[in-house]
Amino acid sequence: MAGGQNMQVLSALDGAKTQWYHVTAIVVAGMGFFTDAYDLFCISLVTKLIGRVYYTVDGSPRPGSLPPHVSAAVNGVAFVGTLSGQLFFGWLGDRVGRKSVYGMTLLTMIICSVASGLSFGHSPACVMATLCFFRFWLGFGIGGDYPLSATIMSEYANKRTRGAFVAAVFAMQGFGILAAGAVAIGVTALFRSRFPAPAYDVDPAASTPAEADLVWRIILMFGAVPAALTFYSRMKMPETARYTALVARNAERAAADMSRVLQFDIADKEERPEEEATTTGPPPFGLFSCEFFHRHGKHLLGTTSTWLLLDIAYYSQNLFQKDIFSAVGWIPAAETMSALDELFHIARAQTLIALCGTVPGYWFTVAFIDVVGRFAIQAVGFLMMAVFMLGLAIPYRQWTRPGNQTGFVVMYALTFFFANFGPNATTFIVPAEIYPARLRATCHGISAASGKVGAIIGSFGFLYLAQSQDPAKTAHGYPPGFGVRNSLLLLAGCSLLGFLLTFLVPEPKGKSLEEMSRETETGAAEP
Repeated sequence: MAGGQNMQVLSALDGAKTQWYHVTAIVVAGMGFFTDAYDLFCISLVTKLIGRVYYTVDGSPRPGSLPPHVSAAVNGVAFVGTLSGQLFFGWLGDRVGRKSVYGMTLLTMIICSVASGLSFGHSPACVMATLCFFRFWLGFGIGGDYPLSATIMSEYANKRTRGAFVAAVFAMQGFGILAAGAVAIGVTALFRSRFPAPAYDVDPAASTPAEADLVWRIILMFGAVPAALTFYSRMKMPETARYTALVARNAERAAADMSRVLQFDIADKEERPEEEATTTGPPPFGLFSCEFFHRHGKHLLGTTSTWLLLDIAYYSQNLFQKDIFSAVGWIPAAETMSALDELFHIARAQTLIALCGTVPGYWFTVAFIDVVGRFAIQAVGFLMMAVFMLGLAIPYRQWTRPGNQTGFVVMYALTFFFANFGPNATTFIVPAEIYPARLRATCHGISAASGKVGAIIGSFGFLYLAQSQDPAKTAHGYPPGFGVRNSLLLLAGCSLLGFLLTFLVPEPKGKSLEEMSRETETGAAEP
């Protein structure tokens, strides 16, 4: 491969103007994240409905709920699959190319989203086993989308607007969360109008109509729709020029691919001497080499640790926000509602938080990331998350008193705003910008998998920690816990630690991918 031609391709990409193909790539990759967010968060909406349908005990004063081990499995199994997919598809994307496996992840999501709403049997054990099995493989496909979408978008983008492009892909998660709430509201409203039911404390048996079993299945299966709509477009995307030039070492093919989709001719600009054709790039170094550790060891520690801490705080609140809302009285007591009424209230609350805090935070990042930089957004985001969590936790008893619920919800929404206009976006963006092309998807997958370890800790740990310290006030089947207030204090500590570890991560704003990864430098030989 010609070194001069290689640099010509990379320089052309860095200097390319924003074109229609960039917008198309954002939409195609972004719809994958729309689906990812929808699938991962809609399960938190329907778990109480599933508990009523399959675990109601006759004569109990409270509606049925998932046993602790079942709830933990349903909420956590997709994260385990996601973690596995991030590591596997990240590695595979560097081995065989981004395009080769990009469609595979989406097809997995489509099949498993549909299958999540099916059951092999009618007993609670069979229904839960089927749900967990297919949600694991759904998570596996979702996991692959993290390193591949981030890497593909960063490698297509120019250096001036790369942060905004990758952030826009990730920002589609906000719309996915919003859609999960909106679909749940729409489906529930339809079924409530057709099959009205009394509250549980009026008639326990009639409060959960038989048709409620269809509601949660429809909500889960709808996740296949946005993925299916973008499957063809994703399959038509060419391999990224950076992978073709730097990893496959075929600069001519890279130039041809980018000339076709970005509508300018790189080949016409090549006026290099013939002897330059023998120039080669620097010898590669491996992930476990001393050279990688010297160049990027501190960076990998920074991207993995900050993503881990962010997801502990983010997912513990997001997955179990319905329990927090119930604790402060924003959602009525379960026994005063029918099964579909409860789902409607939970979906409405989550949609309101997404609309007021989550979605705006994502798009503030898109607007400002190439202006103020990744470091500032991440550091301030972690710091503000800690401030608002402390603001919720310290006067927690005051927040739970009648008349203060609206203020609590506003403060709670602000923690999500600064998570998304902060580390939830930047921890996704930066790993796609600072590592060499041949290891970029792998390192992003490792960083993202560390985040999913945090999500597992958050979803499992908060499930138990947030239980009341008074045994009489705990949810059915749970031991006394740490309490919501103390849990929020712990999450504030995670955010402060994330702020400190942000100083390990470099600032990629305005720099090319090759400048950040230093992969065009000489002397990078394998030790």
